[in-house]
Amino acid sequence: MSTTFQDDVSTSVLRRMKEGGFDFARVHPIEFYALFPDEDGARSAATNFRGESLNTQISPLDDGIWHLQVSKVMYATHEGIDDFEQGLESVVEPLGGVLDGWGVTQELSAPGV
Repeated sequence: MSTTFQDDVSTSVLRRMKEGGFDFARVHPIEFYALFPDEDGARSAATNFRGESLNTQISPLDDGIWHLQVSKVMYATHEGIDDFEQGLESVVEPLGGVLDGWGVTQELSAPGV
């Protein structure tokens, strides 16, 4: 995936988050996704992401592809997301995987709160 494309997508997503009232002042669990042709590749990649602010999950998809989700608790900044994606890509690609984006759950506050 090209860096320019990733930057454009991240910039667009972060802009929509800002427009939606996302709280950038606090840390959030941000999920990063990758796809692998086999379980071994996904498991090997997952072993690189362990720690206090990290969580990994591996699951098979219906088409035989393996899905890796790496959650990192961090501030939602373009630089932080880009840096983590680059590190993830450097682990994923040699194992036959490809990045599949990132996301974060935006908590909606009740009106008047």
